Amino acid sequence: MDVLSINQKINISRSDGRVHLARIVKLDGSGKPLVTVEWREGQLTRGKEMALDTVIRLNPQIYGTPSGNRAEAASTNAMASIAPRPANGQHPQHFSLNVNGFVMPRLTAGNTALSAVVTATPRRPVPIPQDDVVLEIERLRMQRERRRQLNAQARAQRQWCKNSHAGNPNWEVARMLRLYRLQMDMQPTAEAEAEGSERSRSPKQHQILVCVRKRPLNQREQNQHELDVVSVPNKELLVVHEPRKQVNLTKFLEHHNFRFDHTFDEKCSNAQVYEHTARPLVRHIFEGGMATCFAYGQTGSGKTHTMGGEFSGKQQNCRDGIYALAARDVFANLLLPGYAHLGLTVGCSFFELYGTRVYDLLVAGKPQLRVLEDGQQHVQVVGLTEESVTSTDEVLALLELGNSVRTSGQTSANSKSSRSHAVFQIVLRTSDRRQLHGKFSLIDLAGNERGADNCSANRLTRLEGAEINKSLLALKECIRALGRQSAHLPFRGSKLTQVLRDSFIGGKKVRTCMIATITPGLRSVEHTLNTLRYADRVKELTPHLPTRGKMKPVLDMDSSIVSHTSSLPDIPNQVNQLNRVSSTASLPELEPDGHLNDVCSIWNAYSTGRALEDDNLEYFNQATDNYIQPKESPRSASGP
Repeated sequence: MDVLSINQKINISRSDGRVHLARIVKLDGSGKPLVTVEWREGQLTRGKEMALDTVIRLNPQIYGTPSGNRAEAASTNAMASIAPRPANGQHPQHFSLNVNGFVMPRLTAGNTALSAVVTATPRRPVPIPQDDVVLEIERLRMQRERRRQLNAQARAQRQWCKNSHAGNPNWEVARMLRLYRLQMDMQPTAEAEAEGSERSRSPKQHQILVCVRKRPLNQREQNQHELDVVSVPNKELLVVHEPRKQVNLTKFLEHHNFRFDHTFDEKCSNAQVYEHTARPLVRHIFEGGMATCFAYGQTGSGKTHTMGGEFSGKQQNCRDGIYALAARDVFANLLLPGYAHLGLTVGCSFFELYGTRVYDLLVAGKPQLRVLEDGQQHVQVVGLTEESVTSTDEVLALLELGNSVRTSGQTSANSKSSRSHAVFQIVLRTSDRRQLHGKFSLIDLAGNERGADNCSANRLTRLEGAEINKSLLALKECIRALGRQSAHLPFRGSKLTQVLRDSFIGGKKVRTCMIATITPGLRSVEHTLNTLRYADRVKELTPHLPTRGKMKPVLDMDSSIVSHTSSLPDIPNQVNQLNRVSSTASLPELEPDGHLNDVCSIWNAYSTGRALEDDNLEYFNQATDNYIQPKESPRSASGP
């Protein structure tokens, strides 16, 4: 600022880019150094204020700044102390500045007073502090670049996974299933049987036995790239992986855990299923008991395959079904020393329940039968044929005859679906008085269906589905009442439970086995869950899933980019586990830092509520069954 003076001519820059001379009229060094200049344009006088760094950049000859360092001097905004101009018109002495800002005389041709040449070192640029807005913009730019890089990697990974599952539209679900199963501690049922341990060989002895069998994917499902969404970790647990979507359309798997008395994977044969389900019941009927074994499941899940035998095309081999295996053991036990002295005879009957009607399958023409109660309130099927048999071949002949005339139809899930409940009974009677010693009822239930699947079917098919679901619901309630040792059994709820009344009443002499068959395909996941929930309500057990370390939620591969938060798939199932009450259920295990008192309080309160609800239902059923409508008086009947 000391170099400049009033009325001095300097170069200025206009807004349109022009550069011309102007006269200094004011110098302001109080705050930010400003220089006010004026110039003439025709008859007008114009002016403007300029910053000192702009004046230095446009007038390097005044400050002695070389042209190569103009930008550096302007960027550092440094102000040099320049000696004042000489007065009285004397020649100005030439000066130069050193790095510290001191004025040094400049050597000229006529100046010999200085004996040395002073050289100035180059000035280091001072970093300009950046504004917070600039820093925030830079941070956002780096985040955007990093996000684009992650998205590019994710797209490349998705494309690789899609190419590895060529032709499979559900390749994302297949990937999540594979990742989840790697974390599970899998022990297939066939391997557990091969170990030969005493615990795995001996079947369980329970009054109510609930087992689940998973069938393999058939050829049609494999051709359609159907996914297996059911896992069997060991011989008691079963997990259903249901594909779901979050609100932001992120795909994830919801894992439904179930525990039963025994689970069979797709590698188990009919002989292995029979060993743990129906074989213990054969010895029970020789001890004077009543036994029931029935197969329940979706249409096409393998009920007829399990009970009747394997299919070779459209021909069924009845020798490896539970019917034939049970008959073979019955005749084998007749020869044992413990039962030979009883003098028992074997009789077989085979009938079906189609809707509310009962048909005999061992008589030509399949006549309709009546179900009545005698004077002792015992349910009798009037006119039912009971054939005496002496060998397994005769039983197989009766099975082939009955299966050939059994009612079947076409549904949305199966081209040849069983539309009736088939009941095959093996009856043991004493040879002298023909009294009933034991009875084994083997039931192949009709396939359960949803009303939404039959909305496009005709009226007859819809009525069939309604009757089937009604009878299955009544059967479940009877089995639950049997497990709770309830005084009231609602066997009059359907014709099926009415016919099987002897299998529910008798206390410890009655034993029941349920085989739930499920389809592992992705398209049948809702039917599979309905079947498993039905079986779980019969006998409720708390599942504890074995894992390899800590389980992690398996989400879609974009979930780490879109969002890092998701609902854990096992949380709803853990809540459902707490809401299960049964005589065989166990309290869920707590974490080391869990609140035992709070959980026990919730459990006890819920148990009390469920017990009161069951008592009220039992009282209502008893009042309904014992209710007798009052007869009208003759006067009221005749009228006034």
